Amino acid sequence: MIATSIVSRAEVAAGFARAARTGLVRQDRARRAQESFARDWPDFVRVPVTHALVEQAETLAWNYGLRGYDAVQLASAIAWQESVGTEILLATFDRQLWETASKAGVRVWPAKLPG
Repeated sequence: MIATSIVSRAEVAAGFARAARTGLVRQDRARRAQESFARDWPDFVRVPVTHALVEQAETLAWNYGLRGYDAVQLASAIAWQESVGTEILLATFDRQLWETASKAGVRVWPAKLPG
């Protein structure tokens, strides 16, 4: 089962758009990747952003120095882990989120970040 914060829809689009703007990937490939993600979106469990989740994100942002959406992503992962009652795996290549998730009790993927 794949779960994600509902804000991931905007974050993924922004990431693909930035990759295209900066020349990391070609515009057409970024657009196809975004369209593929959008097609898969209905299959994801989407963790809603509630008042309680935002309060937890606020605490995570303050305690770990996370950016806003990173704090929301981590709070969503923690909420999902608590709701399913088993360890989950948070996939991220953001170094700060990757390091913080481990400290907050969420297992991360990949096991090692490149570079």
